[in-house]
Amino acid sequence: MATKKLIFRALCLVGIFLFFISAVESKEGESMPNNPFGALEFLSWDHDWNSYKYPSEEELEKAVFLMKEAGVSIVRMDFLWRDIEPEEGVFDFSKYDTIVEVVTRNNLQILGLLNYCVEWASPCGQWNYPSGDNCAFVNYACKTIEHYKGKIKYWEVWNEPDSSTYWQPQDGLKGYCSLLKEVYLAAKEVDPECIILNGGLANGLASVNKLYDNGAKDYFDILNIHFFENPLNPNTIKAVAAYPRLAYKVMSRNGDSHKKIWITEIGCPGVKPGTDTKKWWMGKNPTEKQQAKWLTDVYTVLLKDKNVEKIFWAFFRDCHEHWGTGVDYFGIVRWDFSKKPAYTSYLKCFKEWGKSASHK
Repeated sequence: MATKKLIFRALCLVGIFLFFISAVESKEGESMPNNPFGALEFLSWDHDWNSYKYPSEEELEKAVFLMKEAGVSIVRMDFLWRDIEPEEGVFDFSKYDTIVEVVTRNNLQILGLLNYCVEWASPCGQWNYPSGDNCAFVNYACKTIEHYKGKIKYWEVWNEPDSSTYWQPQDGLKGYCSLLKEVYLAAKEVDPECIILNGGLANGLASVNKLYDNGAKDYFDILNIHFFENPLNPNTIKAVAAYPRLAYKVMSRNGDSHKKIWITEIGCPGVKPGTDTKKWWMGKNPTEKQQAKWLTDVYTVLLKDKNVEKIFWAFFRDCHEHWGTGVDYFGIVRWDFSKKPAYTSYLKCFKEWGKSASHK
């Protein structure tokens, strides 16, 4: 009888242990503040120009559930000026309040993108032509940071300001660095705990150098870079490994060796054979299987770099005829929310990282 009781107790202990392990694994991403897995997703897109990607809370819940399941710890998303202050001095955060509630309720962090220009402030009424006077943008940025104080810690000022697609006219980052400085100083007054990232740089080391040459060193807390390679080309993974190492050398040379690097955009298309779409800007579109392998390669290599703190896959979910090229298929889930092979790769990379992190 005593033996049976001992066996019963042992089985109970095993059951409790297995339950505990399961609970830890299910919350692994949200309970580890150093989780490096991020994703870019356009959760605020509910406009005609983006096919109303997230027209209701139902779609938001689906996307966020899948992110959490995959191990995503932080989502990079727009807080568009045109949505928040459509008329000068008239602020409306209701749309973003809903999104932030869904994301934070699921224990994901947010990297908020403060961009672009609103029509009434642009010198020519275009979203990618910033005003020559930074005051209005700084005001919108500070109102937004203040509104979400305590809920959102990380903020990025503009997206790819070194690209003519997103900032016109190009001036070697001079105008952008002036804006970054003003936002940084004002943001720290509003929320001293906030962390400011420069707008993700798209044009390599030249742009990293320009950031420092224009005196921006003291006006960002984390260096933010973007880079893409074509996985169909041989040995491209070596370029992925090399770029953040070279960027860190520039940082060190400028006295910024204490700062971390976030890669807030890296990815490639994953297109089903027979899909009628044009090539992406780097050439032939990879298949879904090739995308999955590339994702594994990217995370495997970049997670080894001690200076890279976060890696955001671009994007989490496919778009619908937005770009009209393979870029519409950057997601690791399809437009209908079904999972691509890359989703499985992302989850596997996260679990492998979790096992490794738990032993450190």
